Amino acid sequence: MIPRLDNPSALFPAGFKAMVALEQALAQAIDPELLELVKLRASQINGCAFCIYMHTTDLRKRGVDEMKLYLLNAWRDSYLFSERERAALAWTEALTRVADDGAPDDAYNALAEQFSEEERVQLTFAIGAINVWNRLQIGFHVAHPPRGAAMRSDAA
Repeated sequence: MIPRLDNPSALFPAGFKAMVALEQALAQAIDPELLELVKLRASQINGCAFCIYMHTTDLRKRGVDEMKLYLLNAWRDSYLFSERERAALAWTEALTRVADDGAPDDAYNALAEQFSEEERVQLTFAIGAINVWNRLQIGFHVAHPPRGAAMRSDAA
């Protein structure tokens, strides 16, 4: 894949700065493992190799069970995910695929059973943010780094 731009963040620093500020706020608000699972699942759906690489790496650093990473795209059929994670992942899928079915009541109701109003807003912002990052990386053909290379953790 050939990158379309050398450094998109330099061309709109205010936009990237705002995204990084949002990421920092989300990191303070949401359980880190749950946040990374949400980011990884949205990135899988969108096919963003850069973000899949980044969030898989971040989850491994957090010590998440490898099997949980392997089964994330089949979370509905796995006992490894808590009810809270299931609700967040269902909401992630609904909003990432919003053109398919909108935001179905069943996904929202499951979310409401597990999360407070404030947490629902925070998760919805997180899902929106990762979808923006996915579109930036995919749109500009940003490749993931070579295996084992360090990644900036303030993006995507």
